[in-house]
Amino acid sequence: MELGKWADAFVIAPATANTLAKMSHGFCDNLLLATYLSADCPVFFAPAMDLDMYAHPTTANNILRLNNFGNITLPAGNGELASGLVGHGRMCEPEEIHQTLENYFALHTSLKGKTILVNAGPTYEKIDPVRFVGNYSSGKMGKAIANALAQRGATVHLVLGPVSSEGLHHTIQLTCIESAEEMYDACTELFAVCDAAILSAAVADYKPVSQAKQKIKKKSDEFTLDLVKTKDILKTLGAQKNEKQILVGFALETQNEYENALTKLKKKNLDFIVLNSMNDADAGFGKETNKVTLIEKNGKKHTFDTKPKAEVAEDILNLLSTYL
Repeated sequence: MELGKWADAFVIAPATANTLAKMSHGFCDNLLLATYLSADCPVFFAPAMDLDMYAHPTTANNILRLNNFGNITLPAGNGELASGLVGHGRMCEPEEIHQTLENYFALHTSLKGKTILVNAGPTYEKIDPVRFVGNYSSGKMGKAIANALAQRGATVHLVLGPVSSEGLHHTIQLTCIESAEEMYDACTELFAVCDAAILSAAVADYKPVSQAKQKIKKKSDEFTLDLVKTKDILKTLGAQKNEKQILVGFALETQNEYENALTKLKKKNLDFIVLNSMNDADAGFGKETNKVTLIEKNGKKHTFDTKPKAEVAEDILNLLSTYL
């Protein structure tokens, strides 16, 4: 659809409950939806409906899904509705929409000319042709960061583990890998030409000492797997970075969260670290939301509430921008 290709922004206002549901689930039964599904530009949507429809969990879930796709909500206001009732669900005022777009374009050229490396997802360390050592990372947080960087005008190199690459901004330069060794090679090669790196991937700390060429058959009640440490990507980049490069890491913790993150920050020579805890119900692997604390090398903390990962990415980039 040519309509979805030429624009700098696509504003859907009003966006009814029906339209939100169809956008969220990829329906394409009218010109609006066909244009939306073909759009290469930022998409803004202004929910507008009766207050009970707006408050319904299904609507909230559809808005969350659209946000995680990178679309931007123009929040509904409180006021008189078409039904005659008064409450939340009134479309954002045109003046507010205009101001949001103005602010957006001021922000989204802020990283133009910068080249940023991001890694995301898990790594799989082969045991034999059909088994591997891995983790539950979905790569959603790293992909959200990569998309947010691209939307701010940066040149983005994304090194992605064995997860889906769907939903990525069309300008992102993608390198797909499987193992920690491949992740290490790609990141160390790309970092030399980057202004900053945000390493969010859940890279395996250990890998099998050897990989069987054929499937290992079940022969006994016990099986011993010998493991060896993988190469430390963060530590290597921390040692390599020059005074102008910025390095950001992630710490997913289950206990002594702040202390462990601070230790990692200093040990790996990071500029700041993104801490999230498996103890938070809406944070961690595979979730649509995250709850993070950003810790700078001077010890300053920035704590945020639980948010969609697309919004968490914006918080991370706002701090990164102050360093760049």
